[in-house]
Amino acid sequence: MIKIDMNSQEFKTELEKTGKFTDKVCESFGWVYNPIEEVNEGVTMGLARNKIIYNKRYCPCFMVQGETKEEQKKADNRICPCKPAIEKEIPNDGKCHCGIFCTQEYTKENAIKEKALEVSHTHSRGLTKDECEALLKIEQLDSHEIESLLEARALGFVEFSLVDVREYMEYEDNRIEGTDYLVPTTTFYQSLSCIEDKKEDNIVLYCLTGSRSVYCQEMLKDLGWKKVSNYTSGIIDFTGKTVSGK
Repeated sequence: MIKIDMNSQEFKTELEKTGKFTDKVCESFGWVYNPIEEVNEGVTMGLARNKIIYNKRYCPCFMVQGETKEEQKKADNRICPCKPAIEKEIPNDGKCHCGIFCTQEYTKENAIKEKALEVSHTHSRGLTKDECEALLKIEQLDSHEIESLLEARALGFVEFSLVDVREYMEYEDNRIEGTDYLVPTTTFYQSLSCIEDKKEDNIVLYCLTGSRSVYCQEMLKDLGWKKVSNYTSGIIDFTGKTVSGK
C-alpha cells in the first residue's frame, strides 16, 4: 500500500492543481460540483493522490489495475473525466459515479431533498411542496419523514396514498391515522384492485416493522408502479396519531 503524506508540500501543490483541473472540467462540460462539499473534497484528494502515484488522475472510486504503465493503459482504467461519466452516468443519473460532477438540475433537486430531510427531522417548520416531492422520491423513509409528509398532506401540499400491508386484524387493532388502503401481504395480488389506477401516483407502504412492506414495495415496482416508498421501521416505531376500528 502506497501512503501519501497529506501534509507534504508535494501533496498540497498537487491538490491545488487538481482543484483547478476539476474547475476546468466543470466549465468545459457545463457541470457543477456536488452540493455536498465532503464528496468533492474526498474525490479531489483521491485524484491528487493518483496523480502523484501514477501520473494520471485515475478515478479514485475504482481500483487501478496493472503494475506497469503499459498494463494500466491496457486495463482501460477510468481517467477523470471518464468516458462512462460523460456518455452515460451524468446524462442519465445527473452525476458521475464518484459524485463530484453533477448537472445543475441534480444539484438543485438534491439541495431541496437535503433541506427537506433537515426540516422533517428537526420539525423546525412544515415542508414546502417542493420538499414534499423531493422526500417522496426517497425509497426508504423513516418516522420523522412519514410524520412530516402526513402533516403536509393534511395541509394540501402533497398527494400520496398511504397503504397498510398487514393483515386485517392488525389494521383493525391499530393503524396510522390517514391510512388510505389495506392491501394485506398474504392476499397481495388479489387485493391490488384498490390501487390499480395509481401506478403513476405516489404510494407509501408500511407494515409492523418494515419487512413486509419492503417486500411488497419490490413487487409493486416489478408490476409497474412508478413511485413507491417504504416506511422502513413500520408502525411499531411510529409516534404520530393512530386509530383503531373498522
